Amino acid sequence: MKWLTDRFNYLFSSTKGLILVAIAMIALVTAIWGTLSGPLAEWGVKDFTVRVLGMRLDPIEREGRIIILYHTIAMAVVAIETYMITSLVPMKDARRTAINATITVGYMAAMVFGLAFAYFGHNFVFHGVFLFGQSLVFFAGVMLTVALWPWQKEYRVKSKEYSHFFGDIDGERMAFFIMALAMLGSALFGAVPGSLWGNGHETFLAEDVVREPHKSPLQLAVIGHLHIMLTLIAVALALIIGRWFDFKGILHKWAMPLMIIGTIITTIGVWMVVPFEAIAHIIINIGATPILTASLLLAIYGWGKLIRERLAEKGIENPSFADKVKALLHDPLRFGSLWQMIYMNFPVTFIGIYMAIELDEVFRVWPWREERIALTGHWHILSGIIATIILLYYADIAGLKGKVRQWFGWIVIIGSDLAFAGATVYSIKRLFVDELSEQAFVKGTMLFIEIGLAAVLIALGALMAWRLVDLFRPRGRWSEEFSDPELAPGDEIATGSQEG
Repeated sequence: MKWLTDRFNYLFSSTKGLILVAIAMIALVTAIWGTLSGPLAEWGVKDFTVRVLGMRLDPIEREGRIIILYHTIAMAVVAIETYMITSLVPMKDARRTAINATITVGYMAAMVFGLAFAYFGHNFVFHGVFLFGQSLVFFAGVMLTVALWPWQKEYRVKSKEYSHFFGDIDGERMAFFIMALAMLGSALFGAVPGSLWGNGHETFLAEDVVREPHKSPLQLAVIGHLHIMLTLIAVALALIIGRWFDFKGILHKWAMPLMIIGTIITTIGVWMVVPFEAIAHIIINIGATPILTASLLLAIYGWGKLIRERLAEKGIENPSFADKVKALLHDPLRFGSLWQMIYMNFPVTFIGIYMAIELDEVFRVWPWREERIALTGHWHILSGIIATIILLYYADIAGLKGKVRQWFGWIVIIGSDLAFAGATVYSIKRLFVDELSEQAFVKGTMLFIEIGLAAVLIALGALMAWRLVDLFRPRGRWSEEFSDPELAPGDEIATGSQEG
């Protein structure tokens, strides 16, 4: 019994254990539900999955199923980021425990019962538990926002190397607080149309109504909710990675105000989509600029730190350009987490800006299906990049070292970037080829996508298999993590801004 109790306590009372459980659940859902579409569906795997698991896939309910599936995965991702924040940002132990426990029960209830309702017959008790789980996740967000209140005296900045306002208010803590507050408001922004489902509001996917000239306020709210929640998840992750690298100095003092201002402007812009749709998009684009600039400053700081630390470790006093490049690429996990932020601009930001500028002249001339593909790819690529950054960070705190660390890091970076590049080119293929000549082009880009994603999923599967096997070892790594402080890289970081 003690064998089971020890492992249960590790998985559900330590930060690393909680992150592991959430990643494992996302991986399991991805592995199973991923067989329902794409090449696996074409190969007949979908029919096997549906038959063995007893799924009920009524075609007319497809949109509703997808909405619930996306929400369950998104809430698990929010839970992972919450675990990281509660460990990296100083707060009272009682609050940390309450927040982690509440969001764990919430996302698990929402995931298990939401998917059971959507894919295995419509038991509305399950739907009620799904909504209850979402409510718990929201309440955990309320508690997190209170815990992040930046005006608490015990969490004032004592080192002027870190961003600060009004003398000693922690600028980074302020950024976390604003992000959490914006996420709560944006969750309510999506909950309002959700509460009216079937009562003046019908199920739809955002990409399906893109060419409707007049969208209802509820439709606009759903579209806005989709965009802002994904943006805020990315903002939270950038702040987390900043803590991981102990971001400080002049770049930190510039980045935090930019992140705060950008988060506020972007959030307000999205909320204004309903009453002022036309001008709202301009405000959103204005708000996105300082967020992207802050991320760039983080990457510059982080890469500089990686180079300095590696050169010092190797004892190189007068490094050449090649020495600096080798130092930068030495650790793919830390390099990759920042590289993915920069790379994201190519398949997501720049393409999105181009689509906005040339919308009427180029994209609206295409068949509707092609514009739909471009929009769907846009959202999925951003989600995928966020997932890879989380994986790289987790691999570091899980203790991957040596050649395994190198292989895992580079497989995730190269595999995902290859897939996202293929998806980007595929989504805008009308700029390069006409409909009659596209078949060979499509096959080539799809090959990049499938090979890249397969490589990432295999690496993730190997990581999860290693952790599963480790759980059965009497004194595996899990026991060391359980007895050690929460996040090894974060313990020093979490108190860094408190030291003089």
